[in-house]
Amino acid sequence: MNRASGMTQTQTQINDPNRPLHGGFTGGQIAPITPPDAQVAQLVEQGTENPRVGGSIPPLGTTFPFKIKRLSWCALAVILVGLSLARPIQAQVFTAQDHKFRLYTITRGLDHPWGLAFLPNGDLIVTERRGRLRRISGGKLLPKAIPGLPPVVADGQGGLLDVVVHPQFSKNRWIYLSYSAPKSDGSATRVIRAKLSDRGLSQITNIFEAKPATNSSHHFGSRLVFDRAGYLFITSGERGTADAAQSLKDHRGKVIRLMDDGRVPKDNPFVGRTDAFPEIYSYGHRNPQGMAMDPKTGAIFTHEHGARGGDEVNLIKPAINYGWPVITHGVSYAGFPIGSGSHHHPDMEQPLKFWVPSIAPSGMAFYTGKAFPKWQGNLFVGALAAKILVRLTVKGKTIISEERLLKDFNTRIRDVRNGPDGFLYLLTDEPNGAVLRLEPVEK
Repeated sequence: MNRASGMTQTQTQINDPNRPLHGGFTGGQIAPITPPDAQVAQLVEQGTENPRVGGSIPPLGTTFPFKIKRLSWCALAVILVGLSLARPIQAQVFTAQDHKFRLYTITRGLDHPWGLAFLPNGDLIVTERRGRLRRISGGKLLPKAIPGLPPVVADGQGGLLDVVVHPQFSKNRWIYLSYSAPKSDGSATRVIRAKLSDRGLSQITNIFEAKPATNSSHHFGSRLVFDRAGYLFITSGERGTADAAQSLKDHRGKVIRLMDDGRVPKDNPFVGRTDAFPEIYSYGHRNPQGMAMDPKTGAIFTHEHGARGGDEVNLIKPAINYGWPVITHGVSYAGFPIGSGSHHHPDMEQPLKFWVPSIAPSGMAFYTGKAFPKWQGNLFVGALAAKILVRLTVKGKTIISEERLLKDFNTRIRDVRNGPDGFLYLLTDEPNGAVLRLEPVEK
């Protein structure tokens, strides 16, 4: 299994509007997903997740305040479904150093969600890695995917990946999407800009495509962030070709900086050099799947997957070489040294933080809300392999502490977002993926 993708085997699929969706959607129509009563009875025996409402069915032997001896299994299942509807889907309270919180499930039924963005009207848009853009309105997942997407290659870690809205979305309706695009010689990380309306996507423009394309099915990077000045930052993974990260005539293994229409800013560090692509802002990256802007300073932070150990958090600066694969705090999956075998090089940047063993970080957000006042300014990182949420205390350019949350939740966290309502939001990486919200619990 690839720890970043969660797939047990390579799966390649081009998105098709008539392809069945996970959860029973076919061609935009809702198909029944309720299992037969015999299956529900079996789930009751096992105490597994309730497939009808997403809650938990108690195992047999649970005491109820009414007689059930003469009830059929079907009737028992109906009663238990009603009970689960009457309580939160996630009722467990989690205790952290500064706050207690619980997880509230906004929705389930998402097929390996990858990126999340908030619209000014309160709606959410979510990407599904297998090639669907979904909308959540009024807390409900709309049955039809948003139409208008170009073909997406869902292969290994590739697919429809991140989404952000333009800082002036209310005026221009632009959204930005990253995905693995089909090419004659494989696939490439591509970013498009499109107008979003109630009818779907329109006026689609390609604003970036990583060169060269490759047949690899992993390390796409693909996180998107706007900075204070309105520049778009894009992470691009090295696609499994480690040495590409050190080449300035190769987009792989880089952080890219563009204007909102795809033009190259005049002050990009490699503009005017014949030995470098002008879109490149920093290089020497492996597979950055998290990126966030510090709301206090405007600085751009990223994190990236190491190999066997060596996951990193970096503060991104122009023209800086972050070392992969020459230096790393990890080793190969076989246990051998990588590159020079050293952690340091005089011309290469050290990470602000690294993890050994790996946690497989994914998604990243600075928290600015009021729901958790003692967490303001903290940096939150999701983790796939470790199945946790990490809280990092940042002081200037230094990470001074780490706390690991949701250690008992046992779910892969794909994305973390700071919500406009003051809460933290998570995406879970699973076939029946969820949008979750962290809510404070009063002491």
